[in-house]
Amino acid sequence: MKKLLALLLVCVMAISFAACGNTAPATDNNETATAQSDLDYIKEKGTLVVGITDFEPMDYKDDQGNWIGFDADLAKAFAESLGVEIEFAEIEWGNKILELNGKSIDCVWNGMTLTDEVTSSMDCSIPYCNNQQVVVVPAEKAADYQTADSCKELNFAVEEGSAGEDMAKENGFNYTAVKDQATAVMEVASGTSDAAIIDSLMAAAMVGEGTGYESLTYTVGLNSEEYGVGFRKGSELKAMLDKFFEDAKASGQLKEVAEKYGVQAALIK
Repeated sequence: MKKLLALLLVCVMAISFAACGNTAPATDNNETATAQSDLDYIKEKGTLVVGITDFEPMDYKDDQGNWIGFDADLAKAFAESLGVEIEFAEIEWGNKILELNGKSIDCVWNGMTLTDEVTSSMDCSIPYCNNQQVVVVPAEKAADYQTADSCKELNFAVEEGSAGEDMAKENGFNYTAVKDQATAVMEVASGTSDAAIIDSLMAAAMVGEGTGYESLTYTVGLNSEEYGVGFRKGSELKAMLDKFFEDAKASGQLKEVAEKYGVQAALIK
């Protein structure tokens, strides 16, 4: 009996050691799978999917329906440097973090303000453009709305999940969240909203003399902010884009693309 018990004990110990021996490689395999880089993933599928909204002069369509703009052109050049194709996916801005983590898109590159929410949820590039949120109103009423306090009586349209919405909340404004900044401007033009809060770069391109909204203008600057590009947490593409920006700045490419779309004054030196 004692011999039998001893034999059973040896067998149990052998199985236990075997299980322990198999545990480490399995953990290593899991870590290897988890650690697969974004670069490998993107190169394997052959495309860099960029999450955007319709946001002139950063991302918008030409007469042929192709995406162009300051951000769009740089994203195309970055994808080319990676050896992959570019694909633009128009997203609901308020869902950008979910889209990124769910791998519907590979980055958010759309004049994205580096808010605390963004920087805590994504690995973000170095800032490349300065910006601010501005109030858009009918030009004939602009003189009445030159300060944030004077705007408190207005009903605003803002892009859902945007820095503009943050500014509306911070200032205690009454507002309605809409699909994107272009829609916010359209709400003001149609009289559905009294005012909108949008990015200054977009305001310069969309409202005032020589634009599609000549009857509108922008007045109050509500803050100052910076744009960056967001990747999934742990992505090494962040460092690669930082290097791309530095090289593009040194070669003059960044300035050339900025001048093409009239945003050179916003470039971070």
